[in-house]
Amino acid sequence: MANVNQSSTHLQLKPISRLLIANRGEIARRINRSAQQMGISTVAIYADGDVDSPFVHEADSAIALQGGTSLETYLDVDKVLAACKRSGADAIHPGYGFLSENSEFVKRVISAGLTWIGPSPEAIASMGDKLSAKGLMEAAAVPMLPSRQIKDGDSLEALAAEIGFPVLVKASAGGGGRGMRVVETEGELTAAVESAKREAASAFGDDTVFLERWLASSRHVEIQILGDIYGNLVHCFERECSIQRRHQKVIEEAPSPAVDEELRQRMGEAALKAARTIAYSSAGTVEFLLSGKEFFFLEVNTRLQVEHPVTEAITGLDLVREQIRIAEGEPLSFSQEDLTITGHAIEARLYAEDPEKNFLPSPGNLIAWQLPAPVLNAGNNSTFSGSRVDSGVEAGSEVSMNFDPMMAKFIVHSRTRREAASSLARLLETTRIQGLTTNRDFLVATLRTPEFINAETTTDFIENVRPLNKREPNDEEYLDAAIACLMEAQAMRRSNAKVLKSIPSGWRNTVMPFEQHTFEHSGEVISLEYRLQRNGKYKLRTGESEYVIRLFKAGRGQVDLDIDGRRRMFQVDRASVSNEGATQWLVHGSNGDLELSQLPRCPSSEQADSGGGLMAPMPGVVVSTEVSLGDAVTKGQLLLVLEAMKMEHRITAPRDGTISELQVVQGEQVANGQLLVRLAEVCSDNEPDKSEEK
Repeated sequence: MANVNQSSTHLQLKPISRLLIANRGEIARRINRSAQQMGISTVAIYADGDVDSPFVHEADSAIALQGGTSLETYLDVDKVLAACKRSGADAIHPGYGFLSENSEFVKRVISAGLTWIGPSPEAIASMGDKLSAKGLMEAAAVPMLPSRQIKDGDSLEALAAEIGFPVLVKASAGGGGRGMRVVETEGELTAAVESAKREAASAFGDDTVFLERWLASSRHVEIQILGDIYGNLVHCFERECSIQRRHQKVIEEAPSPAVDEELRQRMGEAALKAARTIAYSSAGTVEFLLSGKEFFFLEVNTRLQVEHPVTEAITGLDLVREQIRIAEGEPLSFSQEDLTITGHAIEARLYAEDPEKNFLPSPGNLIAWQLPAPVLNAGNNSTFSGSRVDSGVEAGSEVSMNFDPMMAKFIVHSRTRREAASSLARLLETTRIQGLTTNRDFLVATLRTPEFINAETTTDFIENVRPLNKREPNDEEYLDAAIACLMEAQAMRRSNAKVLKSIPSGWRNTVMPFEQHTFEHSGEVISLEYRLQRNGKYKLRTGESEYVIRLFKAGRGQVDLDIDGRRRMFQVDRASVSNEGATQWLVHGSNGDLELSQLPRCPSSEQADSGGGLMAPMPGVVVSTEVSLGDAVTKGQLLLVLEAMKMEHRITAPRDGTISELQVVQGEQVANGQLLVRLAEVCSDNEPDKSEEK
């Protein structure tokens, strides 16, 4: 494409002086950073639970939206526009999600005389409904997968039969994996459609869904597009986003290892054809499924994508800056021929979720968060920008059940794909992340699988390869961590002493027995005995083994010690003390994070109730109850549905039985571990009735 040169007399310039960021978390910080670097004042808006979030503090000013949920805050058009007026902002950047693809919101923004940073409302409307988008793209001769709209009175079974199983139930108004269900058989269809409709309504305010042919094994490849208001349009090459769980991307990379120059040109042209069809301006993404050398249109995302940093890394562009310039009326300053690919970039999304529980959200408080140094800031345009972390959290942040569980994005840009994967895995495992459960270990394991290294990345990667969900530290790692906790604890006691502060911890004026301490992890016990020697070193025993410990530093969260000639350094924090007197320790070393419990020297004789339990696997809201008291149920039958972080979780019967207690009702807020249902066993006439909590 030859760039159109616009003279200053023909430019429709409208400089932005104050920008309201209609989003939260890491993307709000990302937008804020580029805007401030351009000399633009920024305004944050926030829900009640976000009052102390980093994105609020980093903006030049912030306005409370007075509410706790998405619907009460970031999705409330009137509140967002009122905040914009109150702040004096003359422009709005929506980020992604929330109102970013709401064409009616965009119309109101423009009607209010504000600058909208994004495509036109007409372009958004044409692509916002995926069914309409498919019709437009089909007319433009863009390759398509077969699909069918679901209308009132339609037979779901007949529509699915026309397409052929498996089918994908898909929300028409959204993205990010929400409102999507893969259906293998006819018997699963009705429940999947109902669940997808509920989730779509909650996330996007529109419960329209449709059926689409599902390719079980393919690659998800998308093309970044960028256009100005003068008709100049380029594509910024492709990204591959095939590593997905629940149809939501977790690892993305650019360029795709499956795309050669010939295929890149064809896909780029198809993306530009799609963009020209709707007179596209600003940043956007055209998504395709790739099978061999064939590709099929999925959708156009009329906004910035979560994974945009990998494109920035390989092209040297700042896509947020380009969006702002385009919205101000500037023409593109480069042509297609000016863009080149340099190196390889991979991004991993860190979520507060539990891979061992089918990636269920795991909201909570982030006690420790520390990035390894150096990590470069976003927007670095050096040839190889190294490491970049776009995060929405810091130590002390709460990851709320009211919003998406993504905490941060880790990006590495290297000369080769293999180096990028290895460096990203190391960046993840050397970052300190403690206090809640995350998918970090799963991401590291995925990046190091032979299949990922060999670029065997298809959308069914997780199901086929099954990367490890959790790191399994060896006995030596746990022993070293326990010793570090022991040394930190004695140093803390010494520093807090009221008298004789100059005497070393553990010093005695006679030969005394070894001090004894017990640590526990994952049901395993580590018993340690130690005593200070006259040479200033510690003698430590555990089982049949004996060690000499030389302590260089401890007492302020940093432990530097030598264990029989092995120099080790740790970050150690005492997180909490339980009612039974056990101390919870958080330890970070060169191999990653560990947690240990130090048992009290005089344990309580009281035993906690260890009754089993159908307990809530996460905090959430009861969307529906499907059974009543006294109902007989069979193994696998749906009992109730929970929603947390805009995702649904189905609670099913673990065995045949009878509902002896139903402890919750529709709409009730439940805590993690709260009893939901008591299921009584089905008894014969000769057996007493037994009930079991699940």
